[in-house]
Amino acid sequence: EDARLYEAVQAIGGEFCPALGVCIPVGKDSMSMKTRWSPRSCTHEVIGPMSLICSGFAPVTDVEKTTTPLLHGEQTSLIVIDLGAQRLAGSIACEVTSQLGDVAPDVAPLALKACFDLIQGLLDDGRLLAYHDRSDGGLLATIAEMLFASRLGLRAQTPQGMDPVAFWFNEEIGCVIEVANTDVDEVMALCAERDLIAHVLGEPDQSEDLILIADDALLMSETRVALEQSWTAVSFAMARLRDRPECVDQESQNIARSTQGLASVHIPPMAQVPEVRRVAAQRPRVAILREQGVNGHIEMAHAFDHCGFEAVDVHMSDLMTGRQTLESFEALAACGGFSYGDVLGAGAGWARSILFNEALSEMFEAFFAREDTISLGICNGCQMMAQLAPLIPGAGHFKPMARNQSQQFEARLTLATLPESRSVLLRDLQGTRFPIAVAHGEGRFQHSESEI
Repeated sequence: EDARLYEAVQAIGGEFCPALGVCIPVGKDSMSMKTRWSPRSCTHEVIGPMSLICSGFAPVTDVEKTTTPLLHGEQTSLIVIDLGAQRLAGSIACEVTSQLGDVAPDVAPLALKACFDLIQGLLDDGRLLAYHDRSDGGLLATIAEMLFASRLGLRAQTPQGMDPVAFWFNEEIGCVIEVANTDVDEVMALCAERDLIAHVLGEPDQSEDLILIADDALLMSETRVALEQSWTAVSFAMARLRDRPECVDQESQNIARSTQGLASVHIPPMAQVPEVRRVAAQRPRVAILREQGVNGHIEMAHAFDHCGFEAVDVHMSDLMTGRQTLESFEALAACGGFSYGDVLGAGAGWARSILFNEALSEMFEAFFAREDTISLGICNGCQMMAQLAPLIPGAGHFKPMARNQSQQFEARLTLATLPESRSVLLRDLQGTRFPIAVAHGEGRFQHSESEI
């Protein structure tokens, strides 16, 4: 085992990383674990198999030049860039057939670097429409996951002379990319220039069926719905034991829906330009309020600054010590995060630090009572402000946010439509439809229809 450990360190640190031009700055755990104990007169040992898991990181110079497995699906083709040699040892395909395999996959560092450089070039040129790496389950799982995300279908061709089982189920290094049909020949030529093996798999279509062909023979034909239901079956079965079953069943039923992505975003022209945009000499001041554990203040400040406000960073300790007061502000924005770790309930600790402090309570009550101020609570800030009902005029019906019906922390993208509203922040945005990020464990309103 010690010799194998030496060989692994030499292969990774002495050969692989230098070939890629990267280094390993830190290691978390040992690659070789051994436990030894001696009850009475005998000694026992358990030696864990040697393993190494690496996580890479690098700066991203342009966050807009990123891509996902979501397919565009209009006049496009899928290309697999194959950096392996169809080796199956250690794969899921071997495991489910009670085999180990004879030859394990390996990676050639120069080919990996050439593939990375190619992908970066296609991103820079705007020709890379979608991307997904090959991993557990092999190429079949890779393209299936892309179809799940896109609600599309694919008729895929096994390359001539390839063993279909090895081609579709090996878990070697590789990736699937989507490019426009007009770019296919050029992309294939770029792969050839870099000695990268690439195959055109087929064109995505609207059928929502995955069909695999080899030498004009049908290997597989399954609907996207059936495949995704099989893919998620174990996860949903576990979730039904852990979460509220009704919520899990609702989530499961969404698989059968054919909606491709989010519904269309709609932002109507505003009835009038907000007065704040016309202010030139003096921008209204907004207190970007944060507390221990709050982390959304930078984005909040940027948004208000973009809209014409003077954003000022205000920590609760500033108000407690008198370094800042709310008297000089026209707006208050309570930011998102996890104040006090939500150990007393979402936003509860933050709210009580105001309610149980006489000076702070009077300061916030006076601010809310002014007719020239606006207040906004986002995420944890909303959960906190919902518990300040005694200080806010007309907020007697406010209630703390309740635990999600799923009994779990929910993080997802939700499509929202803004109804008619008397809010000074929303009244000109009636009919707007756009996606919003949701991330909370306690985000359920407990108000009646009449209260809403």
